[in-house]
Amino acid sequence: MPQHLQPEERPEDNEAASITRRDLNRRDLNRREMIGGVALAGVAFSSALIPISEIQAAPQAVAASAKPAPAFLPEQRRILEAFIDRIIPRDENGPGALDAGAADYIDRAFVEFIGAEKDSFTQGIAAVDAFARSSQGAPFADLSPEKRDAVLTAIDSGAANQLRPFFARARRLTLEGMFCDPHWGGNKNFVGWDLIQYPGVRLLVTPDDQKMSAPVKPNHRSAYDTQAAGENHGH
Repeated sequence: MPQHLQPEERPEDNEAASITRRDLNRRDLNRREMIGGVALAGVAFSSALIPISEIQAAPQAVAASAKPAPAFLPEQRRILEAFIDRIIPRDENGPGALDAGAADYIDRAFVEFIGAEKDSFTQGIAAVDAFARSSQGAPFADLSPEKRDAVLTAIDSGAANQLRPFFARARRLTLEGMFCDPHWGGNKNFVGWDLIQYPGVRLLVTPDDQKMSAPVKPNHRSAYDTQAAGENHGH
């Protein structure tokens, strides 16, 4: 495995990866337990975002009328989606990361903000597929959910050609795509925020809201919503 496939691991990536290892040791991944475990470990969803410095350093966004080319080739995207689908799968609790548009978020991130990581990330995608072929006898995206989990378990345990740093990075980006502001392409229809009962960005908290006597009704608004940004609450 090329040395540059091993990006510097961040403390939150290490902590999140150890939690995932515990979950992957079970045959059936429970999405709500996995998400809850991350929150309890201190990996706050609000911090699971692309660093501001990377956004500020990115080139100006291309006009909507000239949509940029996607970051990934179709087969790379297919493998990535299969990976994401096992990180936060759809289950009895509701939609998963694919439904939330996490793959769209990741694609946009590599186009606009973290393009410097693209080569190492796509090589990681290829390495995951190669490991699946050698260990399970088929491309990763063609495997059953159980066999995909077996591949992820092997990667997370360090038995797959040092792919664990890629695993941690891809998992973090998946969480970002699940719980980011919808403006960035993920958290479609606010399914991530609804899952963790985050009511959304508010410019005003009423006295009744502060009593915490009942759940706050979600407002389903992006922080970049021009209507929300232009509201005047008398301040």
